[in-house]
Amino acid sequence: MKKFVFILFLPAFLFSQIKEISLNQNWKFKKAGDTAWLSATVPGTLHTDLLANKKIPDPFAAGKEKELQWIETADWEYETNFVCDKSILQNQNIELEFSGLDTYAKVYVNDSLVLQADNMFRSWNVEVRKHLKAGNNKLHVYFESAVNKGKELAKKLSYTLPEGERVFTRKAQYQYGWDFAPRFVGCGIWKGVRLIGWNNAKLENVLVTQDSMTNEKAFLNFNVEVNCKMQSDYHICISSSDKGNKNKNSEFNTPINPGVNSYELNYRIENPKIWWCNGIRDANLYQFKVELLKGKVIIDAKYINIGIRKLELIQGKDSIGRNFYFELNGKPVFMKGANFIPPDIFLPRVKKEDYKKIVQSAVEANMNMLRVWGGGTYADEEFYNLCDENGILVWQDFMFACAMYPGDSKFVENAGLEVVEQIKRLRNHPCIALWCGNNESEEGWKNWGWQKQFKYTAADSEKIWKDYKNLFQKIIPEVISQYDRFKPYWPSSPQIGWGHKESLQQGDSHYWGIWWGMEPFENYNKKVGRFMSEYGFQGMPSISCINSICPYPIKPTAACLNSIQKHPKGFETINEYLKRDYREPNGFEHFVYVSQLLQARGLEIAVEAHRRAKPYCMGSLYWQLNDCWPGISWSSVDYAGNWKAAHYAAKKVFQNLLISIVEENDSLNIYIVSDLLSDQTALLSLELQDFSGKLLWSNTIRALLAKNGSKKYVSLPKSFMGSNKKEQIVLKAKVNTLISSIEPASKYYFFVSPKNLELQKPEIKMSWLNKNSFEITTNTFAKNIFLDGGEEIFFSDNYFDLPPGETKIIHVKGSKDKPKQIKIMSLFDTY
Repeated sequence: MKKFVFILFLPAFLFSQIKEISLNQNWKFKKAGDTAWLSATVPGTLHTDLLANKKIPDPFAAGKEKELQWIETADWEYETNFVCDKSILQNQNIELEFSGLDTYAKVYVNDSLVLQADNMFRSWNVEVRKHLKAGNNKLHVYFESAVNKGKELAKKLSYTLPEGERVFTRKAQYQYGWDFAPRFVGCGIWKGVRLIGWNNAKLENVLVTQDSMTNEKAFLNFNVEVNCKMQSDYHICISSSDKGNKNKNSEFNTPINPGVNSYELNYRIENPKIWWCNGIRDANLYQFKVELLKGKVIIDAKYINIGIRKLELIQGKDSIGRNFYFELNGKPVFMKGANFIPPDIFLPRVKKEDYKKIVQSAVEANMNMLRVWGGGTYADEEFYNLCDENGILVWQDFMFACAMYPGDSKFVENAGLEVVEQIKRLRNHPCIALWCGNNESEEGWKNWGWQKQFKYTAADSEKIWKDYKNLFQKIIPEVISQYDRFKPYWPSSPQIGWGHKESLQQGDSHYWGIWWGMEPFENYNKKVGRFMSEYGFQGMPSISCINSICPYPIKPTAACLNSIQKHPKGFETINEYLKRDYREPNGFEHFVYVSQLLQARGLEIAVEAHRRAKPYCMGSLYWQLNDCWPGISWSSVDYAGNWKAAHYAAKKVFQNLLISIVEENDSLNIYIVSDLLSDQTALLSLELQDFSGKLLWSNTIRALLAKNGSKKYVSLPKSFMGSNKKEQIVLKAKVNTLISSIEPASKYYFFVSPKNLELQKPEIKMSWLNKNSFEITTNTFAKNIFLDGGEEIFFSDNYFDLPPGETKIIHVKGSKDKPKQIKIMSLFDTY
């Protein structure tokens, strides 16, 4: 009997590179039931498509929000046609991928239902080869109303969950309206669409972990997932593009079996450049390329930026409670920053340049951490890349906020898959410091009276709490343990409400006694927790930002202004605090200015208290960094990108060196806080002056600043002021180290509140040094000098104090030439 040997020759295209075709072009949309189609933009949203077609007014325009609520209860259809040619059809596998669908969507290819989506935070990938044809093809998406779907799901429960229909839908929660955001519940293809053609294999995912790290060597482990349809021999290669890295590529040859396979490759880096957060040292990155090859043909490749660093969340019992701090590369680091929200209510409008401006604002304000708040969205990849590059650590909430959520198997499975996808997407970023289950849901359950409000039975309460624990204390931590076990998990921020003393003794704290509790700003000095992850106060946006949606001139009581104040007692609260510390401003423009000074004053008191308490307190993240529309909020940077007075204040109080002056036990105590990682010899100079510039008292102290510490260096009895009238004097403090690269710190301390200062009208003069800088002088003490150069003009300092006899140099960005006019205002002008 003869034996026959069959030799199988596989066509070359089976091992060709992956083919991708964008399907973002030529979309149209209409309301379900209508016949007329309108042009659409993808990525995009329903509201912006309606606006572009002039079917609705600007949703942000004053008073228009209520007029546009009809949009949320309708169903909508989107459609495009695309051509398939041989280059895509010859692939064995052709997948249709939506990076983001918002939210309940049925997807049809040539009238065949191929996909049903129900989660805005997930990508959707489906095999469609059998549904495609050569030539013209149709792609149709039918969006069901998220509001109607949420209400339908709510009716299936025998009890009511807090926050209504939004909790049933995996959609950006803030779009249902918040105390800083309007309600615009829309739909749309909010991220890109593409066809992916591939044959025998492709890279699915790469996880990079750090086995060990010293100053001499770092060992990385690459876990590479390969999706394979037909067994064959492949080559995996890992290389670094870093010019200073002399390590050889890590390579692996193996037969890959059908299915999803995982392979581990090790990589060693000699004399690694360590990744540090902003303000300490450089955020060094290594760029790696992971390639899948068949012979010399590159089948697929992924690019990953890696930071070599060791970050731990330290929690341990002490004499008061439990500490809560981050240790980076063996050094305890005080986290300075803010809470980040989505930069627009209509997310596809946010461009890379917008993320760049936001992150740069954080960097320039000396921040080292941002918290991605759980009521918005997981940020775009560009945001995390920028945080990697600039040394901004990220506290990452999962997208659950201020509510209890369903516990049925479908919802939990959907949420679990969302968490898996987002962890796999973000886990390699060195900026990711912590995963957090939700924002304030646990505090809400225990402290906000939901059980009484919704008249829960004992069985209802038991079921709701059991569902909560299943998702946030079981499912999510299990997912993290499987996919990113080296990062810490915190179930809820915070776990104890601000009304309980324990909230200041352990974990993180959201302190809202100021604002919600109407407590005085001075209570920030008493209410200091271990890690302050939320606190804040509202400040008006800039006049130009307000005028973008409200007609000019306007008054604080105008209906258009009330329409952009989403907090029910916002103006009432601002006015109450304003009366405590400031005189009533004489006009709306001055009201805007003084409200910003008020916000900055609260922020300054809070941060100083938190940093003075170091190492008891090791974090201060205020609410909030940015805005999602031109509204009135707690942001320090308004929707137009203008820095409010609070952001300039943050820049000062987040410096590595901080002077804090506070009255304690009938003495005036002067603290110096240092975030530097080495001891420093410094000179602390103190000068008591009256507002005319007359020197009344002075002293200079040589001080050894302990590394990474806070210490009281001077304690002055109140008698040191002599007979001088406290309404007419100021104490100026300044600290300089012997190292010129370390920025000095300064502080003006007043003995009475701003409303009681007896200021004189200053004559403020400015003189240009060149087209990008000028100097300012004054003949008497000028408090909170405000410079306004119009749109896009940014000043290196603003809202600053200036005594007579001193010169302040200001640098200008945003204009090639000198601004045509700079308007100057001080606190005296508001009387």
